[in-house]
Amino acid sequence: MNNKTWFITGASSGLGLKLTEKVLTRGDKVFATVRNTQPLAALQEAYPQALQLLHLDLTDTANIRRAVDSAFSAASIDIVVSNAGYGLFGVAEALTDAQISRQLATNLTGAIQLIRAVLPHLRAQGGGRIVQVSSEGGQVAYPNFSLYHASKWGIEGFVEAVAQEVAQWGIDFVIAEPGPTATQFAKGLDVAPSLPSYQGSSAETFRQALLAGNFALKGDTDNTIEAMLSVIDKPKAPLRVALGSIAYNNIRAALTQRLAELTPQKSLAYSADKT
Repeated sequence: MNNKTWFITGASSGLGLKLTEKVLTRGDKVFATVRNTQPLAALQEAYPQALQLLHLDLTDTANIRRAVDSAFSAASIDIVVSNAGYGLFGVAEALTDAQISRQLATNLTGAIQLIRAVLPHLRAQGGGRIVQVSSEGGQVAYPNFSLYHASKWGIEGFVEAVAQEVAQWGIDFVIAEPGPTATQFAKGLDVAPSLPSYQGSSAETFRQALLAGNFALKGDTDNTIEAMLSVIDKPKAPLRVALGSIAYNNIRAALTQRLAELTPQKSLAYSADKT
């Protein structure tokens, strides 16, 4: 396998850090974007020629373009991994306007602007692969994660459309959908306060269980990265990849339920056509 060059956002923690570590150890090169360089200090010392750190704030579109242009001016990049993001947690009406704006600016608009910034470079070099790290939460939903789901469902729709627009230039996409995994995701949650009106509700019960750590994290970070790489390394890859048994089972159940609800609606749906 030929060595590859990667551009990875959110490389200072979680799956982004594990992916950066893994591809460096196999001889690949990485442009890693971070807001805090300290977690990557040891890797930069160990791989001074293969790892280049770039400061990137996904809420700053001009900064995104500068970082992307800098990386592509230095090398041809095979794989762009849009990984940076975080979770906003709380019932919808408890969230502040600022929390909502920051969540969407980071997870959705930031990811959109990153992809838009890399496309001209990938077209110019004759192709490449973009990996959008989403979540099982891009196809299923949990209470208290409404805005997180909005960002993930939104970016998946964006990617599915753009994939059709750029396929002719040899650019393809993989949407990675991990289930609950033992990363630092929970520690990085932006948590809204509980509302008295929701005391005793199913949403509040779920909230208490998650914040108490009583939420199954069956996904293993190393195994998740290995599974991701097994797909990313293929010449032709599926658009969506479920990662973890929880993700697979939950997504399958959700799709099955949607199809079961849709199928009886055929006559109703057709009745809306012109006659």
